[in-house]
Amino acid sequence: MTSRASRDTLIRRSWYDRVQQVFDVLGPQVTCYLIDFITIAYTIVMGCYAYGRLFLGVESFLLFPWWLLVLIAAEAALLWETFGVSVGMQATRLKLLSDHEEPGVGVGRRLLRFGWIHATVLGILGAPLAFFDRQQRTAADRLSHSRLHRSEEPTEARKPWYATSAGLGTAVLLVLTLVTAVYLTEFNLRRLFTQAGRASIILDGLFHPDFSGFGEDIGLLVETIFMALMATLFGVIVAVPLSFLAARNLSTSLVGRAIYTIVRSIMSITRSVEPIIWAVIFVLWVRLGTFPGMLALWIHSIADLTKLYSERLESIDEGPVEAIRSTGATKLQIILFGIIPQILNPYLSFTLYRWDINVRMSVVIGMVAGAGLGQKLFLSIRYWKFKTAAPLLLLVVVTVWVIDYLSSRLRTRLETGAAGKKTSTTES
Repeated sequence: MTSRASRDTLIRRSWYDRVQQVFDVLGPQVTCYLIDFITIAYTIVMGCYAYGRLFLGVESFLLFPWWLLVLIAAEAALLWETFGVSVGMQATRLKLLSDHEEPGVGVGRRLLRFGWIHATVLGILGAPLAFFDRQQRTAADRLSHSRLHRSEEPTEARKPWYATSAGLGTAVLLVLTLVTAVYLTEFNLRRLFTQAGRASIILDGLFHPDFSGFGEDIGLLVETIFMALMATLFGVIVAVPLSFLAARNLSTSLVGRAIYTIVRSIMSITRSVEPIIWAVIFVLWVRLGTFPGMLALWIHSIADLTKLYSERLESIDEGPVEAIRSTGATKLQIILFGIIPQILNPYLSFTLYRWDINVRMSVVIGMVAGAGLGQKLFLSIRYWKFKTAAPLLLLVVVTVWVIDYLSSRLRTRLETGAAGKKTSTTES
């Protein structure tokens, strides 16, 4: 029974190793093809928009059915990889070589490979994975005596960019993107330089500020600063424990990996929603005031700080951690004495940086939440009271500059102190 179980285990292991090898070979090739497909599809879309605006006078990203775009991009990507060196091949370091990894695959072999790939995909030979041999070659690889090989050296590194298909393709893509961006943003330098007089009323108000309500403005400024302070403080309280759950190097078990994936996903989604959207949500939830503004900044601070903290955790020195673990210390002791001393100063630096961001954002959030300087600034600009808005803008500029300067000095001191402590520890 034992020998039979061992034999079954070896068979299962053999199949697992073979499947793993197949995916190791197939992964870069699939990635390469997806990069080329997306590159070509994007170029076609941008080309359609530019052609439509320049010659047809229409705004459309696609001048033909979408399925035709997919078909053209799929065929063009395969042609590019077969008869040239594509962007995907450059990114994944793949080269089309012969069976013996020799360069100079002939046109005949390339045509044969192109045809057999179509035959395989269309089902004439069945599923591509079923025809991987022990050298992880597909039917198209064997029949054309060529395959995509991974190379450590950059593909066509010695040639200038304009002499490679990947370089020319990238150049065309960038030009079409620029043309599309000019039309989409309605870029107009003539209007910029000839209609500056329309802004004279704003400039007149900014250079003749009304300081009659300056005392009230100071109170609103304090309200804005504390809104940012509370959001940062509560953000740190939540983000610190979450960062340990979102660090890959600390999530080694199956449950830990699951928690890591869930926390990272939630934080990514939360961070992708702008704070002003969160402010709108919380205004509907808890009504106008500083509280919804603080909540909006708090939610975004948690997501941002968790990402920064966890990335710092992933880059800690494992030496002290292993030394403490070897003494038989518990997980809590490892965290307290092996991890926290390494992350304390970076965490403080990230916290100061986030508070700096929150102070600047709190003005914009206040426009939506109806609190702090943001509310009065919004109302002043909305009703064209630029003389009233001028002192508010001045307070915002001075406050942001002072906080940015102080936090920068504090971060520099923290980083310098951490570097000096590390040097002295190394010397001792």
